[in-house]
Amino acid sequence: MTAPAAQDAYDFLDRWIDQHFDDELRFVQQLVRVPTDTPPGNNAPHADTAAALLEAMGLPVERHAVPAAEVQAAGMVSITNLIVRNPFGPPGPVVALNAHGDVVPPGEGWTHDPYGAEVDGGALYGRATAVSKGDFGTYTFALRALNALAAARPGRLRGGVELHFTYDEEFGGELGPGWLLRQGLTRPDLLIAAGFSYQVVNAHNGCLQMEVTLHGTASHAAYPDTGVDALQAANRVLTAIYAHNDGVLRQRRSQVAGITHPYLNVGRIEGGSNTNVVPGKVVLKIDRRMIPEEDAEVVEAEVRALLAGALRDSPGIRLEIRRLLLAQSLKPLPGNEALVAGLQRHAKAVFGEDIPVCGTPLYTDVRLYSAQGVPAVLYGAGPRTVLESNAKRADEHLQLEDLRRATRVVARTLLDVLGG
Repeated sequence: MTAPAAQDAYDFLDRWIDQHFDDELRFVQQLVRVPTDTPPGNNAPHADTAAALLEAMGLPVERHAVPAAEVQAAGMVSITNLIVRNPFGPPGPVVALNAHGDVVPPGEGWTHDPYGAEVDGGALYGRATAVSKGDFGTYTFALRALNALAAARPGRLRGGVELHFTYDEEFGGELGPGWLLRQGLTRPDLLIAAGFSYQVVNAHNGCLQMEVTLHGTASHAAYPDTGVDALQAANRVLTAIYAHNDGVLRQRRSQVAGITHPYLNVGRIEGGSNTNVVPGKVVLKIDRRMIPEEDAEVVEAEVRALLAGALRDSPGIRLEIRRLLLAQSLKPLPGNEALVAGLQRHAKAVFGEDIPVCGTPLYTDVRLYSAQGVPAVLYGAGPRTVLESNAKRADEHLQLEDLRRATRVVARTLLDVLGG
């Protein structure tokens, strides 16, 4: 049973969030209206907008611009990561709240302006409303509610909260949270990162991405025997990949709820020069999802062996493999129990239903904090399942009531961790 004093504090936070929810909605709308399509990844203007809005609320903002050479080498235009540091007094844990502002381009099929931030039928529509500009609002207003409680009842809270708003999730996070951590600009004790659904997520898949180039010899289609067909070799590679998926990877089951099995996907194929030319070069881009139980080095060796084996009987073909990304999986770290328990308990109270703890087949920036020993979970504003929000698809949206309730849950959980 919750003690009366604690329930009174939770009620205070809930009331403050309800009273300021229109402000929270306007804040998110202003962020959605500034495009952050990645690619091309010109994200510094959005950071400037976010920083100005945060400062207008009285929150001190640090702007950390990633050097242009590093950004351009990664295939983007500009990145400025933001940190808000909000101490509460005596020594205690520092909890970071991380959401990313970069997004995939909107694509086709929208019935609402992807950057209009329109409210329709109780939902906010626009690119990144669900993943994860909505959680800029969740985390900012949860912190503001805590600040209001601290002002009304001095001495209640200890430790501090940091907001980390970063801009490199779509390209792997190394110039977002990874860059902040490598520069020594932050080292929180705990982390809550942007969520996708009602669930509390404490594990996720890893991801290995590779560019596979098959070099043959181009020739005129009238004289095919004078060339070496790289596309025919690519066909052998594709056959081997899909047989590997069905015969090996689908049988390799994860024990983490919410995660099933690893998978090797071919996401892009480029090759050939003209209709009447035997292709001399084909490029495949592949994505290997790794379940938490797998070792990344073993997986990479397995994929390389699979590709080489598929070309064993392809004389004249030269295989070139370039690693594009290696994102480690996320496994629960000791110390995240307080976050998991608090989020589950308060989500049940606020949403009126049991909230499971599970893993996700996605990979996220959270792995970068975990690699530094920071216990972490993913939780924020979202629907019951990721697919319901159309995240990264046309008509992405966020139910306003889910935004309000998630803000309450995060604020209550922070109170537990920082004040008891």
